[in-house]
Amino acid sequence: MNDFKTDLERAEFNRVIWHSRRGMLELDLVLEPFVRNSYRLLDADGQALYRRLLSCEDQELYNWFLKKEPATDAGLISMIETILTANRERTQQL
Repeated sequence: MNDFKTDLERAEFNRVIWHSRRGMLELDLVLEPFVRNSYRLLDADGQALYRRLLSCEDQELYNWFLKKEPATDAGLISMIETILTANRERTQQL
């Protein structure tokens, strides 16, 4: 899935990959596979929501992905579930 239409699109994707690398290995293992395999399949609103998720603190993301506490934003809850589902499906295919 390296067929970028423009250099700007490639640069934006690389920026999202870079921001998906976090300070916690546990988050890297969730976010990086999602962004590499599924991010470009999202519509523009979904991509914007994913980028908004990346603006959250690592500890919040960790708690949300491990279901230690729920996110309070419905959009973020939806994106978290999308990421977990996509990663679950990907590992089942391996």
